[in-house]
Amino acid sequence: MRALHSTPKGFEFMKFVASCLLAISLLAGAHAQSPQPPEIAARAYLLLDVSAHQVLAAKDADMQVEPASLTKLMTAYLVFDALKSGKISLDQKFPVSERAWKMPGSRMFIDPKMQVPVEDLIKGMVVQSGNDATIALAEGVGGDVARFVRMMNAQAQVLGLKGTSYKNPEGLTEAGHTTTARDLGILATRLMADFPQYVGYYALKKYRYPGTPAANDTNRNLLLQRDPTVDGLKTGYTEAAGYCMVATARRDYASLGSQGASPSRRLLSIVLGTANENARANESQKLLNWGFTAFEPVKLFDPGQAVVTAQVWKGSASTVRVGHPQGVVLALPAGSAGKVSTEVVRKEPLLAPIAKGQEVATLRVLSGGIEVAQMPLQALDAVDQAGIFGRAWDALRLWIR
Repeated sequence: MRALHSTPKGFEFMKFVASCLLAISLLAGAHAQSPQPPEIAARAYLLLDVSAHQVLAAKDADMQVEPASLTKLMTAYLVFDALKSGKISLDQKFPVSERAWKMPGSRMFIDPKMQVPVEDLIKGMVVQSGNDATIALAEGVGGDVARFVRMMNAQAQVLGLKGTSYKNPEGLTEAGHTTTARDLGILATRLMADFPQYVGYYALKKYRYPGTPAANDTNRNLLLQRDPTVDGLKTGYTEAAGYCMVATARRDYASLGSQGASPSRRLLSIVLGTANENARANESQKLLNWGFTAFEPVKLFDPGQAVVTAQVWKGSASTVRVGHPQGVVLALPAGSAGKVSTEVVRKEPLLAPIAKGQEVATLRVLSGGIEVAQMPLQALDAVDQAGIFGRAWDALRLWIR
């Protein structure tokens, strides 16, 4: 991820990714010829190609599990949203309550004598996984912890996290505090897409607030030390959850496909319930490496490029361009780009009025004649309804047709 407070161009595309994340994936009919993932020693896992908004591999992705400190991704989402909306600022200082000071588990070691800037609390929550920092942020943004937890659950509903229920902001074990690998994929992708100016905190390798112990100042995401392409996101551990990690990496990619490829790719891996700290890093690295080598990105259409021009009836224009504003990039098995063909399926007749961005067709992607993916296509322009005589004429033409 880029420097803090900057807005990378790539994250504009990620807004589109987040909106249709998990809407398409490699289809079951093509499963036999798709690359098979390596053996992953985890209770559940999910690998996403964020750049192509596709699921590359999954195991028990909808099983409800305890999220441990991965909970803090939602806490960060609400904090970043408060920053973006101007409700709080990075240099604003929050008090440290007795509750925050006495939090068990991972801490940044702040105490009630301190007034800590929001930016330092974020770093303490992200790098040190500080439960004390997390509670201080929750109280500062929500007024109190109970209200902040209600905000977390309301946001989970907005994001469509169907298997998630929050009971606290920090992730300590509590009955009913659950999530799924799929929900974590949606949340992590939205976090990166919605707040590009803040997600750079997750790439920090070390942090310690002045005047506090340095014993735990190293980011628990070991991949930040091992793989220069990894730039986030979060680890978690409780006895019930096991060792968990949400990791993301971005790598440049040389095109092998005749139809062109994206210059870089971002993958996101979610690994839940591994045996130890090294295992969660190793299994995450294994998934990421496999995803980057077993699949290649194939750019089928540029942003705003018309996939087809469709006939419009009863409209002020007789045709409309159909495609996607952000283009179409898919992750396909390595070496298969030359076998790709596409087909557009749409209902007829297409009647005005048509709003810009309205879904009007489906793109089927085939490799060697077998459908491997499909995705919705939108009207790239608006078409108003024709006048009364234009509508009447087209109604007659449709009747004759």
